[in-house]
Amino acid sequence: MEKRIIYADHSATTAVSDEVLQAMLPYFKEHYGNPSSIYSIGRENERAIIDARMRIANCLGADPKEIFFTAGGSESDNWAIKGVADKLAAKGKKHIITSVFEHHAVLHTCEFLEKHGFEVTYLPVSPDGLIDPQQVADAIREDTALVTIMYANNEIGTIQPIAEIGAICKAKGVLFHTDAVQAVGNVEIGVKAQNIDLLSLSGHKFHAPKGIGALYIRKGVTLPNLVHGGGQESGKRAGTENVPGIIGLAKAIELATANIPAKTAKLTPLRDKLIDGILKIQDTRLNGSREHRLPGSVNISFVGIEGESLLLMLDHYGIMASSGSACTSGSLDPSHVLLSLGLSHEVAHGSLRLSFGEEFTEADADYILAVLPEIVERLRAMSPMWETIQKEGIHFNEDKTKLVK
Repeated sequence: MEKRIIYADHSATTAVSDEVLQAMLPYFKEHYGNPSSIYSIGRENERAIIDARMRIANCLGADPKEIFFTAGGSESDNWAIKGVADKLAAKGKKHIITSVFEHHAVLHTCEFLEKHGFEVTYLPVSPDGLIDPQQVADAIREDTALVTIMYANNEIGTIQPIAEIGAICKAKGVLFHTDAVQAVGNVEIGVKAQNIDLLSLSGHKFHAPKGIGALYIRKGVTLPNLVHGGGQESGKRAGTENVPGIIGLAKAIELATANIPAKTAKLTPLRDKLIDGILKIQDTRLNGSREHRLPGSVNISFVGIEGESLLLMLDHYGIMASSGSACTSGSLDPSHVLLSLGLSHEVAHGSLRLSFGEEFTEADADYILAVLPEIVERLRAMSPMWETIQKEGIHFNEDKTKLVK
């Protein structure tokens, strides 16, 4: 079989597209002016930023004045959560609601706030990786300042009922933030229609460069300044703007949101083909809802092997994938996301995440399905754990979350 090179880790990052790169290039050399300068090349860049802000807002159903540029998703999450907490603490609102399987940019920020007198409710998720909107409604209290629930999970790809959660928060007068880093460009987003007050996004997840993102802050929501200094970003985030990055972000989000239904129609059958094919391997399980899932996201656990070994062998065959969040790829601990589904440590350790975009083909899927069973068989043949499983008749329990005798 001829070796292929397949990048299947879009949830970690994506390559800058040719269209985005071409849009950015002039702003490194010809249009290098500081947007705060009054001479022509400065004023031209200021106009370019205004235009980019408007284009990004249009893609989200927002107003341009509601878009604030940041360095990425983690910064946006921190600003949104800490900002709301700081603003509403004076009114006695020191309660935050989130879920147990958020990105660490949210979880660690909430843990920070707990050390500073805030109370955080961590909602459990279903075995399919979903939040029930009623859970949110039941958790809201008089002193709740913010609900922060991610739009789509970065490890298992499950999509949450954001519009329903947003409607509940609006009815109860509580601010609603969503980390939409994995969702932008993959699902249709309308911040007004979905009653979203704050939304985080990061350009490198949809073919813009790393180091550029944005926070949508609904008009009427006032956050403290993130960075003090100059008057950039309406005085909220000082520092000379990353003009090439902003231009690239605008171009990338336009391309990513231009025809989401067509992208979904192309990728969903490929995703389902991978799921069906991989689940034919003995002692495997799909992690997360099959129905409420990003079109280019697959997460499967394999009993009896370690995820790291699986990734190394896949890389040998030219397949680049992940076993969880790129931000914690160096950790030896099992994924907190998979543990939140009720998986035991033994099952969670042997996980594989495949995430892909529009360049992914049926030939790529066929190659993965040809190579993966051989790799799993080889790793299990070397695994003392698998040998014990076979000898002692250990098997999945009924819901495939734990190993039992």
